[in-house]
Amino acid sequence: MVLNASGKTYTPDISRIIARSRPDIASYETLYRKFHTNPELSLQEEATAAVVADHLRSLKDVDVRTNIGGHGLVGIIRNGNGKTVLLRADMDALPVEEQTGLSYASTKRMVDVADDVERPVMHACGHDMHITSLLAAGDLLVSCRESWNGTVVLLFQPNEERGAGAQAMVDDGLYDEGKHAVPKPDVVLGSHVMPMKAGYINTRRGVFGSTAISYRVTLFGRGGHGSRPHTTIDPVVLAASTVMKLQTIVSRETNPQEAAVVTVGASQAGTVENVISEEAKLLVNTRAFSADGRDKVRVAMERIINAECQAAGSPRPPLIEETSSFPLLYNDENVTELVSHAMEEHFGSKFSPTAPISMGSEDFGNLAISTPSCFWNYGGIDPQRWDEAEQKGRLPEEIPGDSMLPPNDK
Repeated sequence: MVLNASGKTYTPDISRIIARSRPDIASYETLYRKFHTNPELSLQEEATAAVVADHLRSLKDVDVRTNIGGHGLVGIIRNGNGKTVLLRADMDALPVEEQTGLSYASTKRMVDVADDVERPVMHACGHDMHITSLLAAGDLLVSCRESWNGTVVLLFQPNEERGAGAQAMVDDGLYDEGKHAVPKPDVVLGSHVMPMKAGYINTRRGVFGSTAISYRVTLFGRGGHGSRPHTTIDPVVLAASTVMKLQTIVSRETNPQEAAVVTVGASQAGTVENVISEEAKLLVNTRAFSADGRDKVRVAMERIINAECQAAGSPRPPLIEETSSFPLLYNDENVTELVSHAMEEHFGSKFSPTAPISMGSEDFGNLAISTPSCFWNYGGIDPQRWDEAEQKGRLPEEIPGDSMLPPNDK
């Protein structure tokens, strides 16, 4: 079902249009491998953006605009009067060492601009697939111009992994007539490849993903020699006590019918065994399915950290710094109904409109603060490999990321 220029809906034969206009998939497989072999960390996606821009310029009558909010860019396809639809893909990779054994595996290392530390780099979150899929979709849309009208904005976003790229593009004047002047969309659409069987796709109305906030917490003690602990205030003991107490936010302060996550992903203090350090650092990640839940977790976290420091006799209050923030991922009900109708028509029984809510997070929503949007997931696992693993009862062991999925998503 599609909105035409007059606002009325009609249902084109989407499957026939796709079959007639599908681009050469082999060339996009090559492009995908190129992206996978050459990943780039957040805020450093310069070469990736250059490849994307060159590819967009190779498509007929695509208006390319670059350097938006860093290395972000768009390709605008104008096709007469009609609605404007924005399609988004993210481009950055993760500081992960690849151990897949693939012939095109990444061996790349980069110095992270965030802290000047060299790290291995891998497209471990599927952004290489997102880039390739959106470029192929743009190719298809250019090829079937006679079947649709309006404007499509192909947006390639940097710095998604740290939750800041979408907002950076908006803040840099993405939709500002005096800056980048990208047409303001009537609807924003996005997707994520998932450890599901290829060919399967799902979405849901309303809340689809959690809001997430990360923090760097510095706890202050008084250092000294390990042989004289009584003269110190040990930040390691303070950090251990704080980590344990933070676990009670979910187990004892959150309604069991709601959901929240508090994860201490890193604890750092000292460098040798016989010296008590002066401070400890905790890296904390929190998640919830509502703004109210998010705020309750934050208040409880701050209360516990401050109380533990007071109980330990810390010489100064703790420092709690927010390092990243992801908005709630919410699918507009009307838009999702239209999208679901079209997907069910094309994918049939391989489409589900009742996907489970995910504790995963996205900054996609920052592109659509006052615009209706819809986000969906699609499978990226070879069906034969999936079936073989399922028959052996080894999906968690043999399918990347499968152990992170809720039962209904396997």
